[in-house]
Amino acid sequence: MTLEFALDTFGDVTFGPDGKLKPQDQVIRDVIEQAVLADAVGVDFIGLGEHHRDDFAISAPETVLAAIAAKTTRIRIGTAVTVLSSDDPIRVFQRFSTLNALSGGRAEVILGRGSFTESFPLFGLDLSDYETLFNEKLDLFTRLLRAPKVTWSGTTRPPLRNQPVYPTLATPLKCWIGVGGTPESVMRAVHYDLPMMLAIIGGAASRFRPFVDLYQQAYAQTGNPPQPVGVHSPGHVAETDEKAREELWPHYKALHDRIGRERGWPPTTRAHFDREADHGSLYVGAPETVANRIAATVKALGLSRFEMKYSSGPLPHEHLMRSVELYGTEVIPRVRTLLDGR
Repeated sequence: MTLEFALDTFGDVTFGPDGKLKPQDQVIRDVIEQAVLADAVGVDFIGLGEHHRDDFAISAPETVLAAIAAKTTRIRIGTAVTVLSSDDPIRVFQRFSTLNALSGGRAEVILGRGSFTESFPLFGLDLSDYETLFNEKLDLFTRLLRAPKVTWSGTTRPPLRNQPVYPTLATPLKCWIGVGGTPESVMRAVHYDLPMMLAIIGGAASRFRPFVDLYQQAYAQTGNPPQPVGVHSPGHVAETDEKAREELWPHYKALHDRIGRERGWPPTTRAHFDREADHGSLYVGAPETVANRIAATVKALGLSRFEMKYSSGPLPHEHLMRSVELYGTEVIPRVRTLLDGR
């Protein structure tokens, strides 16, 4: 399979030139500018995550993606991820079939349950229904992808019988399933015949090899060829290793410490940050350093896509733009050369 290089962002609220956090509306406009640059420098895909918090600006990714589609020509566009559990699968399908139409078939959706739970109380859902909501909605959504009319029944909504849903797909909509690293999630991806996107945000990527093996072995038993496997991990690119780390570190710490306070984790240390940058799943450094580490991960896991979350906490827009530029113009060609053996 062709190796694809992707970027994603949650629309992290960033510091402006005055040292103050930007308003969310400006952050959204900045994300569009970053995506236009990614298109220009050869990135294959950009994904926008859905969140409902004050530190991430994007709660309606499809709307922002529509603006990106109108300003770009070749880059594929999608989510990272769509929180299907707290949404209506029919409305998700309609929004993405519309996005696919206006972008000329460039839309993708990565479905997941997300790593935050704010959307459940926001939309009047009970966290005790976490598993049921995702499983039933995923089942309905995949049926919508594959047939112009759907018949379905479950416990989370009234049944449907031979129901058409519009607009119909003129070209196929690529759909991935986000996997955090459990055998059950891997088998769910196989059951629904979906590409698997592994979220690896800490530790060595190679420790996820058993999940890739399980995915491929389970596919072998179905008699179908395996779907692509991708990885989502954080990173930042600058002209030198030292500059990249010094730019990223305070903002990485701010992001992780905030989440840590919410979840009862200890503060993030510089030693932890450096370990992740040296041996873990933090792809930070000069283009050559980042390219070498991405190439090693691609080979270790047999990937079809590497997706770097280039935003990290309040890391300013100008640093994000430079990181996107270097990723497209220097990192991607270097990885391709390394993997070609030249």
